[in-house]
Amino acid sequence: MKNYILSFITLLTVSFSISQTSSLKGRVLDNNGFALPGATIQASPSGKAVVTDFNGFYSILSIEGEQTIKVSYIGFETVEESVTVEAGKTSTLDFTLDTAISELAEVVVSGYQSGIVKGLNKQKSDLNVTNVVSADQIGKFPDDNVGDVLKRIAGVSMQGDQGEARSIVMRGLGPGLNSVTLNGERIPSAEGDNRNVQLDLIPSAMVQTIEVNKTLTPDMEADAIGGSVNLITRSNPSGFRASITAAAGGQPIRTDGYNSNFALVIADKVSDRFGYTLSSTIQTKDYGSDNIEFQWNDPADWADDGAIGEMDIRRYDVKRTRRSVSLNLDWNINQNNQIYFKSIYNHRDDWENRY
Repeated sequence: MKNYILSFITLLTVSFSISQTSSLKGRVLDNNGFALPGATIQASPSGKAVVTDFNGFYSILSIEGEQTIKVSYIGFETVEESVTVEAGKTSTLDFTLDTAISELAEVVVSGYQSGIVKGLNKQKSDLNVTNVVSADQIGKFPDDNVGDVLKRIAGVSMQGDQGEARSIVMRGLGPGLNSVTLNGERIPSAEGDNRNVQLDLIPSAMVQTIEVNKTLTPDMEADAIGGSVNLITRSNPSGFRASITAAAGGQPIRTDGYNSNFALVIADKVSDRFGYTLSSTIQTKDYGSDNIEFQWNDPADWADDGAIGEMDIRRYDVKRTRRSVSLNLDWNINQNNQIYFKSIYNHRDDWENRY
């Protein structure tokens, strides 16, 4: 009986000591109010260091007393602030970083596109081999769909269909040996008899960040030998934002059709805890292809029938329309807990004439 009493007292003591642990939490943003993932947080004289998560939040446990907090991020000014963390309590300290300006002898670097900087910091802080493509980088090229964006990444190639990138090949391994996720959730195949994900279904304007993981970590599903692609949609805004993008062009060489692209993004942080993001896009594209298929005759019959047997010469005129809508809701209960709703709807129509 005495042994049970002593064990119970010891358990109470341990629980009490854990509940009294002090900590420092906060968030790191840029001067536009966007989160900075992968920022380095250093505390002295405790000597502890952490990095921010994808939404810019950080947490330093078991720290108390007078501390100097140093925040550094590639392309931004380093910031230092002092804070006093009371024993047994959680203190909050947020940071806003300004873009760094570096002056050289004849070249002045006045800043970087924030999305590219975030992608580089994400690659630096990840433990596995990762390529991160931000919305800033996606907007630099006229890529209509996610597949066309991915084919520009080293170690990635795409299998095409009618001139557009469709199925991903990573490190030389076919589409069935790779996985594609949307906000961390597995995307099922639309083909039915294999695991191929048609990446030309998703417009590039609907994606905020693309993470290409060439090596998997234990927190990922073990269903891909080549690698994994994670598509992250826009969410968790820091303030009101509205943008409209429109483009149009003609196609006089092959057809009399036209190309158009329209994208809309509306996002707002209604309160300290709730925010929403609405994205929508519609794309129309006229194009085509010429296809020649033939079969070889048996070499023994070449003298009489020639080398080439049956031959098919086809012309394809294609009109493709993509429509996509995404609605994301974020409710931050506190710094450690969040409830979110993320959705996306994609629809593609193909009208094809074959001659």
